[in-house]
Amino acid sequence: MKKNAITFICLLILTIGNISCRKKIKINEEKIYSRHLQTYIPLTIISTPLNDDKKNIHLLLINDGQDIDQLRLKETIDSMNKKELLQPVLIVAIHALDRLNTYGVADKQDYQQHGAKAEKYAAFVDDELYPYIKKKTGIRSFKTVTIAGCSLGGLSAFDIAWNHADKIDKVGVFSGSFWWRDKDATLPDYKDSVDRIVHKMVQTSRKKPHLKYWLYAGLQEEIADRDKDGIIDVVDDTKDLIKIIQAKKVCPLTDIQFTEATTGTHDYVSWSKALPAFILWAVGK
Repeated sequence: MKKNAITFICLLILTIGNISCRKKIKINEEKIYSRHLQTYIPLTIISTPLNDDKKNIHLLLINDGQDIDQLRLKETIDSMNKKELLQPVLIVAIHALDRLNTYGVADKQDYQQHGAKAEKYAAFVDDELYPYIKKKTGIRSFKTVTIAGCSLGGLSAFDIAWNHADKIDKVGVFSGSFWWRDKDATLPDYKDSVDRIVHKMVQTSRKKPHLKYWLYAGLQEEIADRDKDGIIDVVDDTKDLIKIIQAKKVCPLTDIQFTEATTGTHDYVSWSKALPAFILWAVGK
């Protein structure tokens, strides 16, 4: 009897241990050489337990991978995974080495000549990083691909998603730098309608990407208000972009999710609080 009880306890411990191992997330640090950017790009790769047949797995790409500790990405994914809230997902956080030049809009620098490498970065994501991930993991195709970022990284994510919707299904933008412009806003001939780069890109684009959008802005991010309408620019710029997307009728209205955080500020403290809602939207059950 005693021997049977000991055997049962041992089996129970092994079973619990196996379940616990199966539920743990995995984290790896890697580097990939980019011919486009002529440098090694560090990556932080996080994965929930993946299906053995490597099917129905989601891919989430995140800009500013060097800041994921501030974003509390690991803790958030670990907590949500333990609560069984997520579908199988592979997360690749791409570290930025030169944000002001790497992030932006691919074919248009801003008025201060920032974003000079944005086109090369988009090419890196599209034809270097994406094939690398598929080859390394042995995953032939992902159920969905989402790209996301904060601030300037959010602008970059939007630009890449819009122009590479053949591979990307969803885009998440936390406080996107949609003010990105080709003319100094203090000049007398500056106009929001023509000088905001990403708005003009979408408005004049012949593309009709089938994307889903998750957008966030905090009401306490700044005090700047170019048009003096009592609404801060980060909110105005985001809402104006949403209106342009809606006018192009490239997706149902329900495919655009916009969150205004009453106490949200332009920092990782606020973005980390919004992160779980974004993760659920992108890869939740």
